[in-house]
This record gives sequence, C-alpha cells and structure tokens, in this order.
Amino acid sequence: MGQLTRLFVISRVFIMVFLISGTAFGETSPIMPETPPIGVQGAAPNDVVGQAIQAVLEPLQSAFPPLLTARRHQRLDINRVVLDFYAHRNYRAAWTDGRDVAQLLKSLNDTKIDGLVPQDFRIAELEQARLALQATAPTPAQSAAFDLAATRTYITALLQLRRGKVDPSRLDFHWNFDPVGVDPREDMNSFFAALDAHDIARAFALAPPQETVYRNMRESLAQLRKVRDAGGWPKVAEGQSLKPGMDGVAVAQLRARLVAAGYLAPTKGKRNDYDDSVIAAVKKYQTEQYLGADGVAGKTTLEALNVPVEARIDQVRVNMERARWLLYKLQGTFVVVDIAGYKVALYRDGQPIWRSRVQVGKPFRSTPVFQSEITYVTFNPTWTVPPTILVQDMLPKIQQNPGYLAANRIRVFDRQGNVLDPSTVDWSNAKGLTLRQDAGPENSLGQVVIRFPNDYAIYLHDTPHRELFAKSVRATSSGCIRVENPLQLVELLFNDPVRWNSEGIQKQLANGRTENIKLPVKVPLLLAYWTVDMSKDGRVTFKPDVYGYDSPVLRELNLPTKLPALDLPRADTALVVTEQSKL
Repeated sequence: MGQLTRLFVISRVFIMVFLISGTAFGETSPIMPETPPIGVQGAAPNDVVGQAIQAVLEPLQSAFPPLLTARRHQRLDINRVVLDFYAHRNYRAAWTDGRDVAQLLKSLNDTKIDGLVPQDFRIAELEQARLALQATAPTPAQSAAFDLAATRTYITALLQLRRGKVDPSRLDFHWNFDPVGVDPREDMNSFFAALDAHDIARAFALAPPQETVYRNMRESLAQLRKVRDAGGWPKVAEGQSLKPGMDGVAVAQLRARLVAAGYLAPTKGKRNDYDDSVIAAVKKYQTEQYLGADGVAGKTTLEALNVPVEARIDQVRVNMERARWLLYKLQGTFVVVDIAGYKVALYRDGQPIWRSRVQVGKPFRSTPVFQSEITYVTFNPTWTVPPTILVQDMLPKIQQNPGYLAANRIRVFDRQGNVLDPSTVDWSNAKGLTLRQDAGPENSLGQVVIRFPNDYAIYLHDTPHRELFAKSVRATSSGCIRVENPLQLVELLFNDPVRWNSEGIQKQLANGRTENIKLPVKVPLLLAYWTVDMSKDGRVTFKPDVYGYDSPVLRELNLPTKLPALDLPRADTALVVTEQSKL
C-alpha cells in the first residue's frame, strides 16, 4: 500500500472513530478548561508510529476546537482529551510497554467490582489486537490505531469510575450539582502521570470515590453477587401474614431468609415457630428497610424479603453511580437532605454532628434533587399559599366550609395587596387572589423556615404536623422539607453560642415578629436521593424507591458505551472500525 493511500485510509478510519464513538458518559464527558499545548513540534523524524498518530489527529483539530472557558453544564467531547494528550507528547505512542497493556486489560475487567460493565470496554478485542500485533510485524498505521484505541478506552473507563457513566443532567432537568473542588485537568494529569509511571492499576484504584460509604457499597455488591451465584435468597411463601405464635413451613422459610440476610443467628434457622427471636429479627429488618416495625411479616414485608437478589444488585449499582456523581470531598460545614431516606444531617469536617427525621414531597409533588446554599432564617414566618396548593387543595375546602379561612388564620389579598372579606369573593373564580396565613404556632411552616436560593420555592421548615414523623414512609409534604427538630439545626447553622444559643432563639421567637436573619456564613446544602443505606454493622439496607428514580439510572447504566470495535490487523491493512460501534 502506498504512503498516500495508507494516510488516506488511516485518516478516514479515525475520523469515523472520533465521530461515531461516544465518551466516558456514553456520549459526553465533563469539560476540561484547556491550556493550548506549549512547545509542540510534531512527531520526531525517526518516530514512524508517532507520525502515523499525527497524520490521524492533526486533521481533526478543527473538528474539535478548544473550549477556553468552562461554564456550568457545558461539556467537552472526550476526543478533545485524546487530541491534546498526544499533542502535548509530540504524538509519541503511549502503549509501547506490554506490561502497561496487561495492566489496562486487567483493570478494565475489574471495573465490575464498581458496578460497571467490563464488556463496554471491548476487552476481548483489545486483547486480540495486542496478540496479533505481537505475532506480526505491524505497520505504523496498525500500531497507531491500537495506541489510540487503548488511550480512548483508558480515559473512558477512568472517567466512568471518577465521575460516573450516566449523565445525570439528561435524566433530571433540576440537576445543578457541580464537582466543587474537582478540576478535570487535574484528573487528566493524574491519569496520564500514572501511564507515564507504568502504574495503570493505581490510576484505576484512585479514580472512584475513596469515601467509606462507597467502599462499603462495593463490598456489599460483592457479597450480593456471591448470594446470586449460590442460587439467591430463600423464598418465603406469600399470601398470608406471618405473626408471632404461628408455626409451619412458611415460618421456617422466613427464618431461613432472615438467617441468609444476617438478621437471625444460624442456630435459629432450623425451627418453624414464630418466637421472640423472629419478632426481633423482623423488627430489625423492617426498621432498616424503611417499613413499619411491628414484628409482623405482612404483605409489604414479605414482598421486600422476596425481592430477587439480582434486583438488589442493580439497586446497589445505581447508588454507586450516584456516589460517583456526588461524593466529592466537601470541606467545612454542610447539610445533606436524604430524600428517599426521610432524614437530614449536618456535617462538620466530613463528620455528621446532627441528624433529624424529615418529611418530603409526595410522589406527585416530589422534592427536587439539587444543591444550593443556606443564606438566612425566617422566624415566625407567614405562609403564602402556592398556586398549586390553592387550586388543588384549598379551594375545595373553602367552598365546602365558609369558616375554613378564619379558623386557619388565612387572609385574602387582591392584586393590589388589599385585604378582602372572604364572604365577598367568588370562590368559583379565584384568579388574582393571594392567600396568606398569619404567623403563629399553627402556621403551616411552624416557627421557623431555613431558606436557600432555588427555582422551586423549596425550603426547610418547622411544621405543626408532628405526628407524621412517626411514620416509616414520610413522603407527605407538597415538596418542601419538614424538619422534626428545626430549632436545633438553626442553632448549629448560626454557630454563635453567645447570641444564637437555644435561649437566644427562644427569645427571638417570643417577640412574635416575622423577621429574616442572615447567617454569618452561607452553608452548602445538598438535596440528594439514595435508595440504599449501610447499617451500623456494615450491612447494606434498601429503601423504597419512592419517586421511581432508580429505573432510568439503571437503564442508562446498562446501555453500551460507544467505543470503536477493532478488526484484527492483517498484513496489508490498518485496523478498521466496524459498524458495531454505531450500535
């Protein structure tokens, strides 16, 4: 094959590679604010493989121009990373040491321990291509093609481990999380420094989140897979509730299932009576699975016990993906609302120093997932009725009971802010009206509101509906987060033991005035959604997916990553991309 023909084939092949293949997130990867290469001189005259790499990449520079500024949600195709990587190294091949390739192949296969799909990375094709290159005298074009494919796969896998495979902003238009303190350029530098140091395994070890909760999920995933490979959990017959005092085959099955999950000692597994040990084990299971802890294995409890282990494996994988989106190293003080877990925690220096139960939005008025900063607190708040609640909830009550507004201390205002007599209002046509509930103990927002900027009118607040905190499932609000012990949180947020101690807060409330008080320091807030927990003894526990958010993540997580498929090299042809890469 002549030199011009070979260059034409190479260029055409790699234009196809870069244009039809995806990236670490399936189609895109995070933007890398870019510094133009310095001192790039091109491949050395005696570097024929480097010249082949340069011949492929140089024509693509204009197709993937540098992005000089990073804006929120802007993304850069992974091709830009590959282009810049080789340009900075004057197009020298990166995978000339067979030990590096061996480490890469093993590390790609090991991504399964993080819930990823090793088949995404076309390990078998890379291995076959490596062996074929070793068995023949490859052309520079073939060596260049393999080098580029290995680099792309290396970056793709590491970015999936580092930042996730799925792009969360495509699943949730509320998504506004930025990886604060995580510079993509630093990631790339560390990845390629590991390659230069011939320590590929270390790059893969350090890419995922290093937090304990992530390591625990990884260990739990391995344990669940062992259960799956051993045939799964014992099934418990459904159809009737199992209660204390009962005995029989179904109770024996229940005991076996509780033993398999670690809730009952193995020595208790061969009996068939529902004694105190079974009651205690069922209550513990129910508590950890966010079910009503009554010690009775009723319909809901039996359904949870009989969820196949494969489904629980997927649930852990989904939450490991969420961890890769969110588990950045936050410093200082921050608040996390666990929406699916109905709880809130305040952290200092990475450790939780306060926790409380919360109520979150009903499934049809779900609390959105987003981040913000707590900026001020409203004492003795009034409550302006949101339009949706006015139309859907309040108008029917007003129409049925003319005294409803007075009984709940709600006043009616027109567009000009004038107070109206409710008896003069045509409640069948309530356009242009504002309803506002006066401050007081029975105000829907309680005594205090914790506020943060957002587009959804969401805030943390007190509530008079305290009886609902006793429920296991607390998706009961219209979207905002009701906090069980909000005054404790307010004291911690102000962090001023002189003025804003418990006594000072009570004094502020006692004056009865509606006042907004700014925090001395803004406090980061994350509203997150997790459907697994870790028990105190390290066991994975599962929450109901109250909003149905797991399925879309799992679907995207299981979609194949778009990477080029490689044909084995032949004597007179370059490696080519097959049509499989379009699938």
